[in-house]
Amino acid sequence: MRPEKTQIVSDIQSRLNQSPFLILVDYTGLNVPKFAELRSRLVKVGAKCQVVKNTFLKKAAAEAGLPDFSAELKGQSALVTGESDVCAAAKILKSFAAEFEKPAIRLGVLDGALLGKGEIHALADLPSREVLLAKLLGLLQAPAGQLVRLLNEPASRFARLLKAKAEQGNEAAAA
Repeated sequence: MRPEKTQIVSDIQSRLNQSPFLILVDYTGLNVPKFAELRSRLVKVGAKCQVVKNTFLKKAAAEAGLPDFSAELKGQSALVTGESDVCAAAKILKSFAAEFEKPAIRLGVLDGALLGKGEIHALADLPSREVLLAKLLGLLQAPAGQLVRLLNEPASRFARLLKAKAEQGNEAAAA
């Protein structure tokens, strides 16, 4: 293999090693302005889309120790990788495909496990990371709030009793 091709394969491999996920899409029929729009949407969520030659990707994936997905490497392939949230990238791809009918999601790899098209669509339907963190925080805070209310209840009950007695005394004095 020529040195420049070896360099391309090593660049793809380093990108695969740095990313916790990859999504392989078929971008056949997607014109340049729409592809640029897809890239800009992905950049906003911390993901990158790169057109790759199938032979280079096959070699880089094997060297990176990823599962064998060479059977899906046909046609025009683009590689979507990112540094953080796979769900956000999957949402962008799903919404873009619904809007323009392209690109077609082929497969994905998440933490070394091969994902099908349906599993990537399921990831896209998950709430965002921030929403999940907010729900988790709410779940963690709920028991503490209940404990505080429970501990305050005897004092609150006593205060209501005193208030009722005071009002009762005022009514008796007024009558």
